Amino acid sequence: MHMQKGFTLIELLIVVAIIGLLSAIAIPMYGSYVVRGKLIEAPNNLANFRVLMEQYYQDNRSYSNAGGACGAALPTGKYFTYTCTPGGSGASYTATATGNSGVGIGNSGDYTYTVDSSNNQATTKFAGAAVTYACWITKAGDSC
Repeated sequence: MHMQKGFTLIELLIVVAIIGLLSAIAIPMYGSYVVRGKLIEAPNNLANFRVLMEQYYQDNRSYSNAGGACGAALPTGKYFTYTCTPGGSGASYTATATGNSGVGIGNSGDYTYTVDSSNNQATTKFAGAAVTYACWITKAGDSC
């Protein structure tokens, strides 16, 4: 009698089940890492923008330009839209980064970060939920 070499159907099904189980765990975790990698754009750009605004203030003694807008050029990014609102006759400002839709971080406005002229950093919306953090949160479960 000759022994056949190879795997039985049961052995193959067990391997497929194990691979499926591992994939069910790994894929969602990978997705959250991808989102976290995209979210870091906003804190980085807001921090750089704040430095530019301070440089503008040192040169002009005002955060706003002659047109009433913020003096430094707003950052551009793939995942966020940036706005700046000067206040108090150019004595202050608030810069905001709002998440864009269609770029893999949820719907438009699902993530919102701010910084002001006193370097008060805040997260006001995270993963579509209104939140109040006095820092920039870039992953679920973080706190200040």
